[in-house]
Amino acid sequence: MPEGAPIWVAGVDGCKAGWIAVLRNLNDAENLKLRLFSEFSDLLRYQPELKIIAVDMPIGLPDMLGPNGRGAEKAVRKHLGMRQSSVFSVPSRTSVYETDYQASCAISLRTSQPPRKVSKQCFYLFPKIREIDALMTPELESRIYEVHPELAFWRLNGEAEMSLPKKVKSRANPDGLDQRRDLLVSKGLPKDFLNQKPPKGCGRDDLLDAAANSLIAERILLGEARPFPANYLRDGKGLRMAIWA
Repeated sequence: MPEGAPIWVAGVDGCKAGWIAVLRNLNDAENLKLRLFSEFSDLLRYQPELKIIAVDMPIGLPDMLGPNGRGAEKAVRKHLGMRQSSVFSVPSRTSVYETDYQASCAISLRTSQPPRKVSKQCFYLFPKIREIDALMTPELESRIYEVHPELAFWRLNGEAEMSLPKKVKSRANPDGLDQRRDLLVSKGLPKDFLNQKPPKGCGRDDLLDAAANSLIAERILLGEARPFPANYLRDGKGLRMAIWA
């Protein structure tokens, strides 16, 4: 990374309070910030400008899904072993824009082959997926990239999935979170920063995920990241359907 003016990237994760972001100046390793944004569009307006925004949220929604779904989820799952259950299947755009769960499932059944309903976990993400989809354009793809924390940790962990889960029976697993924190520390992130209390409405896992995503944002800027799948498709809006790491 050349010396000179600050170069900021962001790793972002959705949380109950909005969007938690770890902002890093790549020309000053000790200059990093934890910020909470109420709306995703606030990240685009943030100053100094964020060169890369790596966000854990599906981008690119197909009109019809085949056996492989979007393709991105299948490409990622095969690398994650025991952690692949963290990758939710994303339904069609019309299903995502339906606010009633049963109605969304009915639309998903009509727009997938073989027919599939919507998981409750994915349905709860729909408001945030719609938020990004409403503002996303092909032009913004030079700044905004879809990532996934467990794929980020896989990449940072020598392309091996993490041996411990982040959650057990929907509750935070301290050992799994410590394992991820220690990996991030080994990659240069300060332990005190990672151990800080998250903002209200965000969990410790959200902070760690955003931090991992920020390291992938750096990889993207340096040209070291690659998309999953490599031969990704584009949706009806022209948006790529790929997860980067």
